[in-house]
Order: sequence, then structure tokens, then C-alpha cells
Amino acid sequence: MFKGSLEAVNEAVEAKKKLMQSGLLRYIVSAMLAGAYVGFGIMLIFTVGGSFKAAGSPAVPLVMGMSFGIALTLVIFAGSELFTGNNMLFTVSSLSGRTPWRTTWANWGIVFLGNLLGAVLFSLLIRGSGVFGAAPADHLLFTAAAAKMKLPIDQLFFRGILCNWLVCLAIWTAMRAKEEIAKLVLIWWMLYAFIATGFEHSVANMSLLTTALLLPQHPETVTIAGWLHNMIPVTLGNIVGGAIFVGMAYWFISPVRQRQ
Repeated sequence: MFKGSLEAVNEAVEAKKKLMQSGLLRYIVSAMLAGAYVGFGIMLIFTVGGSFKAAGSPAVPLVMGMSFGIALTLVIFAGSELFTGNNMLFTVSSLSGRTPWRTTWANWGIVFLGNLLGAVLFSLLIRGSGVFGAAPADHLLFTAAAAKMKLPIDQLFFRGILCNWLVCLAIWTAMRAKEEIAKLVLIWWMLYAFIATGFEHSVANMSLLTTALLLPQHPETVTIAGWLHNMIPVTLGNIVGGAIFVGMAYWFISPVRQRQ
């Protein structure tokens, strides 16, 4: 049933492996771009969301969810390496016998590092730009970051699973779609769902939490310890959501079982 889609995933992973093996620095730069692209989406939603929150509007989750599609659209259409997407893609390739698991794990580590470097660089640029220079301590950017830093670990983990389930479904369905407009709509819907619902995405949080930390007026509730408290369980949850709930699930139900 899903043979064509799974083969498309395997072919995409082969291209990623060739890039990774031909030049590690080039591959890291590609991952850095993804970290920055997601950062653009984060800054957009907290700019528009902050305005709605200041006006006392109950539509904050709605407008934030509607605005975040730019993140994955840039990642896919411009081209870059996203950790959470590779959780699904490389799992399919390893289950298909095309990629050793050690290569998959190495890829995840490299891409995560690249995404983080890109997010930190992007956050430094945001600080230098002064876009949030006058933001008060109760701005949505800070209150959201502080809230994420104190959520219980189990909730962060499960929200991470649910988030990357949706993100990888966006990638999976976009790969199955034939028309560009259909791909855009699918990406928009999935990201709208995860942002509006309040799920947790490790790469998105890299930009949000790092930017909140770097801004000098951040409240005392925004800390490095809080950054780690959020990032570790969310990352693990993202891996489970992408690798098991999408990658492994579709590989399992596909009638194609041979390893090539």
C-alpha cells in the first residue's frame, strides 16, 4: 500500500547520507539553516501572538497556529536538514535495511547539533536586531518560555511525542502529495494543529528558549536550567513520535518487507 512512499523516503535518505559523507561541514550548515528557518516561524508567531495577547484577545492560539507554517515550508521547499524530520526518515531507512542504525543515530546527533547552532545564531541576530528589545517581562515570548521551563517532565515528553507525530505526518503526507499547493496545505494544517494545541518541538524551542535567555530583560523564571529541563524530555519525545508513531508505523503496515 505504501511501497512508493517508503521508496521515496529511502531515496531521500540516500541523498542525505551522500551529502553527510561528502562533507560534514556542508551537512552541518544545512542543519543550521533548518534551525534558523524554524526560528523565523517562532519569531513570527510570538510577534503576532504577543500583539493579540496585549489586546486581551482569546484568539492567541488561533493566530499563532495559523502563522507557523512558514517554518516547515522553508525547511522543505528551500531545503535543509531538520532533526525531527530525520527521526522519521532515517528510521524507515534503517528498518528497510538501507542504513545501519549507528549511521541513523550519528545523523540524529549531527543534525541536532546543527539545528542548535543555527537556532543560537538566529537568536543572537534577533537580539542584535532589537525586535524584542522593548518587550516587557510579561511579554508572551517570556511567559511562554517560562511556562515551558517549568512543565512536568512527563508532560513535556508526551507533548514531544504528539508534536513530532504531527510534524512527521506533515513531511510524510507532503511527500505523498503530487501538487505543490497540496503540499503547502498539508504542512499548514499539521503545524497549525501542533502550535494551537500547545505541543512541544525541540528545534522550535531552541529558538524560543534561547532568544528568551539572551534578551537582557528576561525574568528570573527564564534560566539555563529551565532550558535543559525542557529540551531533554522534549527531544526524547520527538524521537519517539517521529520514529515510532510515523516511521515504524508505516513501515510495519506496508506490505513491502524485503531488505535491499
